[in-house]
Amino acid sequence: MSETAPERLRAALLAVQTPDYNIHSMDALLNTPVMAPGKGNAQLLSNLATIQHTYEAANVTHYDVAPVYDVNADHLPGADLGSVEQQVKQVIEQFKLKLPRGSSIRIRGQAESMDTSFRNMAWGLIAAVILVYALMAVNFQSWLDPVIILMALPGALAGILWMLFITQTTISVPALMGAIMSIGVATANSILMITFANDRRKEGRDAHDAALEAGMTRLRPVIMTALAMIIGMLPMSLGLGEGGEQNAPLARAVIGGLTVATFATLFFVPLVYSALRHQAPHRPIEKELQ
Repeated sequence: MSETAPERLRAALLAVQTPDYNIHSMDALLNTPVMAPGKGNAQLLSNLATIQHTYEAANVTHYDVAPVYDVNADHLPGADLGSVEQQVKQVIEQFKLKLPRGSSIRIRGQAESMDTSFRNMAWGLIAAVILVYALMAVNFQSWLDPVIILMALPGALAGILWMLFITQTTISVPALMGAIMSIGVATANSILMITFANDRRKEGRDAHDAALEAGMTRLRPVIMTALAMIIGMLPMSLGLGEGGEQNAPLARAVIGGLTVATFATLFFVPLVYSALRHQAPHRPIEKELQ
């Protein structure tokens, strides 16, 4: 069953718009005739509405349903994102007291992503140190040996900060990745030293002689391991080529961390071992019976 033309017309929604060229002034807009459906008399728009000038946002955005006003702030050329964020936070602190009730100011964008990355990397670094300590405690069956091994980590952290300061490199996610790499290599070298010293103590030597012999015997493997990593990172640390400056902080952190951590492994770790290891090593029952 088909609908008739009047029924289709009544069901349709019509919108009428005055051409723009006919509205050349505010008076012309107010003199626009408006007619209600089914009524024959037309009314002027000035009798039905009041028009006034006001200011409204050209673009209304939302973040998690809440309406927000976005203020874009780009960092200056030659300035790192962290320093610019600190300056923006100082300005925000001045305006927080002037905000109306229910309003807040929040920094989003690249600064928020940077803070989240730094926070996750820091927690990851702490978790890695704790996990490495637990694994070494199980491997060495001692709570003291892992502590002595981790004595090389302060040297690695000092070398990382020293290298970043000398090269005027800011702390970034690649730099933190390089820090984790250098800490891993420094820990492996310290494990090599302590394992050799424990073997010598099981043969009857005291802690001082065992640490001294471990430092002299393991000198070449430790230096070769560190030099291989340092020389391999030198081209990357120069930041040459397109996009090379993005990976340069990683290489610089590795070079600085391993440079200081190697000296800490060869000199400081044996000193700590000889000072803390007073108890005689555990000997198997078969050797005691012999």
